[in-house]
Amino acid sequence: MTDPSENKNKKKPGVPGRPKKRLFLGMLAGTMVLTAAVLYLVWYIAVPGLAGISSVLPWITGAVFSIGMGVAWLGLVNMALAVAGLPYLPLLQRQTYELINLLFPLAVRLAGLFGISRRRLEGSFIATSNLLFNRMGIRVPAERLLVVTPHCLQLATCPHKITRDPHNCRRCGGCDIGALVALADEMGFHFFVATGGTLARQIVRQTRPQAVLAIACERDLMSGIQDVYPLPAVGVLNIRPNGPCYNTRVDMEEVRRELERIILPKQL
Repeated sequence: MTDPSENKNKKKPGVPGRPKKRLFLGMLAGTMVLTAAVLYLVWYIAVPGLAGISSVLPWITGAVFSIGMGVAWLGLVNMALAVAGLPYLPLLQRQTYELINLLFPLAVRLAGLFGISRRRLEGSFIATSNLLFNRMGIRVPAERLLVVTPHCLQLATCPHKITRDPHNCRRCGGCDIGALVALADEMGFHFFVATGGTLARQIVRQTRPQAVLAIACERDLMSGIQDVYPLPAVGVLNIRPNGPCYNTRVDMEEVRRELERIILPKQL
């Protein structure tokens, strides 16, 4: 006889598992240790040549390397404090995202040595970024919130063009676009469907939101969150029952929860 709890915990096809935030922090920390070691080796090898130019040049170079790594470690510790639910400094978020942009390619290679996929690492970053967003308590009026989704959320056989105007959707129920249009009408936020990163950035410039909620895969969410920074953004992973970029879905209950957390209640 099958234990009912086993079926309950079984992962459904196409549904992303819950990412672990400590995975991203651990890979980033490991990357920083390796970076610090490489910088020290470079400095050690370069000392004789630098000293031949000026006696203070090795010290200046070492100080620059040390300050750079010190700021990087401070950003990582700040992120870890936020994830742990402890007091942290939101002012250091810019340095944190710059650190991620710089070191993430190396973190992917390091994760690969341990058999960890890029997708898992990106999912861990999104979970960490969402937690930072929520800890900052960001709330905006509905009309200043932008919700962006990829075109693959629309049913592939649908003849109606919705990339510029989602209200062209006939709300047949064949995909989740109709539900999102209805939710936008109900709550009052801006909703757009983008065919790629370029159009998504164009939409952001046109609407000038105070916050963004994006629905996409791990790769697009990670790049999008970093692209719009310092604009605060929260990501919701899509569901891929047919594989990536084809007839994807989204958990509408999760979307509504995130929206209710972000949107300021209307004052009567």
